[in-house]
Amino acid sequence: MTERQLQPLLHELVGVVLAPTSALGDAAGQIRPTGVQGVFHADARVLSRAELRVDDQEPESLARAAVGPHGVRFVALARWLGDPGADPTVRVERLRQVAPDGLSEEIHVVSTAAVPVRAVVSVDLACDLAPIEVVKTGGATEPLEAKAGEPGTLVWAGSGITVTVTGEGATAEATGERAAAPRLSWPIELPPRGRLVLRWRLTVDDPRAVVVCPPGEPEWSRPRLRADDRRLVRLLDRSLDDLRGLRLAEAGAPEDVFLGAGVPWFLTLFGRDSLWAARMMLPLGTDLAGGTLRVLARRQGTRIDPATGEAPGKILHELRRHEFAPGDGLHLPPAYYGTVDATMLWVNLLHDAWCWGLPAAQVEPLLPYLEAALHWLGEHADADGDGLVEYIDTTGRGLANQGWKDSGDAVRFRDGTLAAPPIVLAEVQGYAHEAAVKGARLLDAFGRPGGDRWREHAAGLARRFRAAFWVDGPYGPAPALALDRDKRPVDSLTSNIGHLLGTGLLNAEEEAQVARLLGTDALAGAFGLRTMSTDDAGFSPLSYHCGSVWAHDTAIVLGNLARAGFRDTALTLADGLLGAAEAFDYRLPELYGGDDRSLLGRPVPYPAACRPQAWAAAGAVLLLQAATGLYPDVPAGTVRLAPLAGAQLGAVATERLTVAGTPVDVTVDGAGQPTISGLPAGLTVTVDAAPTVPAQRPAPADRPLHA
Repeated sequence: MTERQLQPLLHELVGVVLAPTSALGDAAGQIRPTGVQGVFHADARVLSRAELRVDDQEPESLARAAVGPHGVRFVALARWLGDPGADPTVRVERLRQVAPDGLSEEIHVVSTAAVPVRAVVSVDLACDLAPIEVVKTGGATEPLEAKAGEPGTLVWAGSGITVTVTGEGATAEATGERAAAPRLSWPIELPPRGRLVLRWRLTVDDPRAVVVCPPGEPEWSRPRLRADDRRLVRLLDRSLDDLRGLRLAEAGAPEDVFLGAGVPWFLTLFGRDSLWAARMMLPLGTDLAGGTLRVLARRQGTRIDPATGEAPGKILHELRRHEFAPGDGLHLPPAYYGTVDATMLWVNLLHDAWCWGLPAAQVEPLLPYLEAALHWLGEHADADGDGLVEYIDTTGRGLANQGWKDSGDAVRFRDGTLAAPPIVLAEVQGYAHEAAVKGARLLDAFGRPGGDRWREHAAGLARRFRAAFWVDGPYGPAPALALDRDKRPVDSLTSNIGHLLGTGLLNAEEEAQVARLLGTDALAGAFGLRTMSTDDAGFSPLSYHCGSVWAHDTAIVLGNLARAGFRDTALTLADGLLGAAEAFDYRLPELYGGDDRSLLGRPVPYPAACRPQAWAAAGAVLLLQAATGLYPDVPAGTVRLAPLAGAQLGAVATERLTVAGTPVDVTVDGAGQPTISGLPAGLTVTVDAAPTVPAQRPAPADRPLHA
């Protein structure tokens, strides 16, 4: 039997991050030379081993807990030391903190023994400088030889990166057999009831990294939240800590901040991920949106290049220092444009940031890039001229699927067969309609031509979508997932349809039917929204895109439902997301299993999911926005309040949301009545007393209407 090369599992590892540095180790605090464990800087593993021993024995692990946004403390026992008897008297605490250029550890040895304690504490190290794609595919690596420098210092170098480890007061062994597995060691002696602290530090010099840590503190506000459902408070606190650690900037432009996609595979600029995360973060301020828009505008496509997917006006998919080639024939160039949706999402973020108060002085310089993005939508996004947006990888080396569900098997018919490209995704047509309408509004507002053209474009797109996408499904009419190369509707029922809500592509009756479909147990019966319904042959609860639950997907759809007034389904998804947050210690992973809630009473981890991940963490802010129901339109002078909070979700009170740069407080009582204070002058508040869309029909029973 041929041995498979498998992607390493992540779900039991403990991660800490301050981008571009991250560290992953086991639950005991050890960083072992296996799988994806290690310290990473940008897209290289700069330390592949850091194993702590006392007298050449591993301490026995007891507990761990986060220490601030970028640290973790591990508690263990050295039961062979100290007083005899059942109670342990010597414990070893390991405090790990990451920094933008490396990592530091403190090793606390604490004795409550009545006798002196003597031992040797050591840390065994290794460095392989493996590229992230080699680690991701489970590829074999060999440790590099270290050189001993000044006392207590070890140095590795290669691929333009220099890694230095220094142990205060330690002896560094790096000769002979220890060259590839060097050791720091400290002989220790504690008096009765004594304690001491040992320290070592890793620093990285990586001048070729394309991303860096931006200076200063996060630009967004940190709300003070009180809620009847304490899960929401805990989720928001942990998520904001994680988002603080995921902040990045391009080398050479540290002033424009964006969010790296996730640890460990995607800690860099990703057009779609960074745009969605910034959009979700708008209730906390527009600075992140502004930085993200400018970074991507600078790299907007200017020419046709099939090898990279670049086209004039197109927005980047991802950025790395070198080709990303994780296997299966995938070879992505350092700057890769293989995304069908990022360009429209860029337009939509610009508009929404303007509505939240992004100043005109920041909007106006971006208008040429807006016009270029709309030009791409009109001239390059529709290769066959049928008026719909499609994609195909013509190289055989890029992403076969180029929507957010970008795995090779993501687009399946109801019977499980794969759709053949070119692919016309449903939600992409929604993004395109939204971008045309919102782009037209921006052009009008800033006195630039073209608004009427794009409104006509949107109207035509809605007509074509209505004619081509609606199919008869087990729960009645439903938008197809996509059209295949023969323009056949890909008739599986998926979460993609939830992204259509609020884009303007659907009329009120169609939105009500989509909300009804989203509320079926087949889609909403897990801890959130399944990516594919349980009725489809392609469904698998641990499929990456055909049955799992993605935190950001659930948050986006519940936000759309709440904004449109479909409270029941929005509340169902919110409860599922909060239940998942509780199970994952309030650090939501990229995705998790789509099993029914009754299976284990908690979600099953997806073992290779990134954690933390930007748009999963930012989903907490979107959930808070839905709870408060705060929807400003600063250019129009209006603020709408339509809270999801109330009798079912409970009361919420939050301070320091941000509208037009001004701190705003919103309170929603147990009956769902909102109050707001602190708004800038000139804004008129309207409060939704009841849904302003057709009433949502009850969700159907847990069976199709027909076989």
